[in-house]
Amino acid sequence: MITMNRKIRAAPRFRGALAGIVATVMMFGLADLLARAFNPSAAPLPTLGQAIIPLAPPAAIKPVIALFGDNDKLVLILSTGLGALAVAGLIGAVAASRRRLGLTLLLLAGLVPVIVIILRPEASALDIIPTIIGIAVGITAFVLLLRLDKPETPAEAAHRPDSASGPVPGSRTSNPLSRRRFFTLAGAVGAIGAVTIAAGQTVASLAQDAGAAVAKLVLPTPAKKATAIPAAASTDVDGTAPFVTDAKDFYRIDTVLSPPVIDPEQWSLRIHGMVENEVTLTMDDLLDLPLEEHHITLTCVSNPVGGELVGNATWLGYPVRELLARAHPSADADMVLSHSFDGFTASTPIGALTDDRAALLAVGMNDEPLTPIHGFPARLVVPGLYGFVSATKWVTELEVTRFDEKTAYWTDRGWDEKAPILVASRIEVPKPLAKVSAGDIRVGGTAWAQRSGIKRVEVRLDDGDWAEATLAEEVTIDTWRQWRADFTEVETGTHTLTVRATDKDGTVQTAKRRDSIPNSATGHHHIQFRAD
Repeated sequence: MITMNRKIRAAPRFRGALAGIVATVMMFGLADLLARAFNPSAAPLPTLGQAIIPLAPPAAIKPVIALFGDNDKLVLILSTGLGALAVAGLIGAVAASRRRLGLTLLLLAGLVPVIVIILRPEASALDIIPTIIGIAVGITAFVLLLRLDKPETPAEAAHRPDSASGPVPGSRTSNPLSRRRFFTLAGAVGAIGAVTIAAGQTVASLAQDAGAAVAKLVLPTPAKKATAIPAAASTDVDGTAPFVTDAKDFYRIDTVLSPPVIDPEQWSLRIHGMVENEVTLTMDDLLDLPLEEHHITLTCVSNPVGGELVGNATWLGYPVRELLARAHPSADADMVLSHSFDGFTASTPIGALTDDRAALLAVGMNDEPLTPIHGFPARLVVPGLYGFVSATKWVTELEVTRFDEKTAYWTDRGWDEKAPILVASRIEVPKPLAKVSAGDIRVGGTAWAQRSGIKRVEVRLDDGDWAEATLAEEVTIDTWRQWRADFTEVETGTHTLTVRATDKDGTVQTAKRRDSIPNSATGHHHIQFRAD
């Protein structure tokens, strides 16, 4: 009897929890669809996730990026959504016995994304409308579900035709017809919510594609073309990354969940701070300048040894040194704090922006305008520095200042201020744990050491001697370089390959392992494979 009473009490709590979950799915789905159709940045779920990013400690961020790479944002969105559903389920369970309290808690929980949305610096009062509508519809669904789950009295249960044994004395049970209606409505509400979430994602994708298309940003012919890429820049080892990385395959690491789509006609760049003359540049001003093309490899500081957070592209832009020259920076300035549309900042040594390297205010990537996820309409590209101190996307300001006066987003979280890129290499063929034919095998990969260039790559099979690899032709010192090596009479069994690179300054890639904080993971990349 005690066990039966517990089951009777648990059933309404379960249905209440389910009601809370499906109502929340409906709320997020409808609000997401409405927001993305009119203002993608007002979607409640990404906005909640975005609010979490600055609060996350670096010690938590690093392993997430290392594990999931540029899927980290999807993981955060899913985690935020699951957390919201868990809270909604608990509130629904409370509402099963205390409905007024449950409704109040659900309303308060729904207002959290409203508050987060309205507190954004760029927010307007209209931005909260999609979420308010979503909350209203979600709570309506919640109330309907709770009403359908209305318990019946013992007397009502006794008179039901299907009541075989009669009611449990002193209990209030759920009406089977109400239960069926409850689960039917819950399934319908959950399905509608899921469909609206999927539709919202589709609208978001279309809106981003349309944002660049509607802008009709026509790139001018470069005044200075990039160095021609010779066929010898590739080793032709099947499976090695292409010399130029396609934009859709280029890694993405930034601090926004939903990339802003900015009208280039409304975009401008302001250069200010420790300067004699403030400078403001519009997109028309920028496109009228003699733009330059350069092949440049970018690397994320969070890239694990042998990782994929590195890519090479052909960038079109204008030298930042020329823009800074217009502003006449103070001789005491040693840093430029770049500001992004989304509030992100990066601290770049002013010397890296004023020397002869191809530091660009870029508008194009691989002969096309930048895409929203890669910084449309304009971003910084600086050879030789990790992206977190140089590659600001959606850039709107260059503030000339000093390291002892200003700090940036990631330096406030314990990362290095200047972050020069270290010499590195990786094995791309064979893949880890791959099976290959015993005998003669060819291996290959890439190495990079921007601002110096790669002088030598060496590969070791198992515990053998280091063997010098054959290098592909160098295009520039600011791009990666492909390599290949051949091993003969490789016996059947499991083997280990290890690679190391040396730059033109004589710096040998260190074997010492360390984490990426404060300035890049280090160590030799090695993989195991099976020869059969």
